[in-house]
Amino acid sequence: MTYKNPSLTVDGVLLKNKAVLLIKRKHPPFQHQWALPGGFVEYGETTEQAVMREVLEETGLHTKIVDLLGVYSDPQRDPRGHTVSVVYLIEHVNGELSSGDDAADVTFLNTKELPNLAFDHNKIVQDALNRMDHS
Repeated sequence: MTYKNPSLTVDGVLLKNKAVLLIKRKHPPFQHQWALPGGFVEYGETTEQAVMREVLEETGLHTKIVDLLGVYSDPQRDPRGHTVSVVYLIEHVNGELSSGDDAADVTFLNTKELPNLAFDHNKIVQDALNRMDHS
């Protein structure tokens, strides 16, 4: 018997001056759409290592984890299949902003003027903003 399991992913939310760090996706799904930096956890890697690696690869920024924002597991969140994303609030440590890896572009966008983001990332950003308002 073969079992199907969800894939494990991570996303990083970096908020700065009422703006959030976003990448423009280079590849499908959601090609050319803005999204939080993140990706799949590699075998033998912790989710904490994965989020810092993915953010560095996609944005050029070295970051550190501030807190766990939440776990997002809606089976419909990714058209490629069921993914479970562990999402961290992160902050910039060093490095210069530059798009790399799966990112066609990278920038900070004002959280009051966000476009429709890829996956469930609008909900994730809203959850992060709500957390900041209550801290």
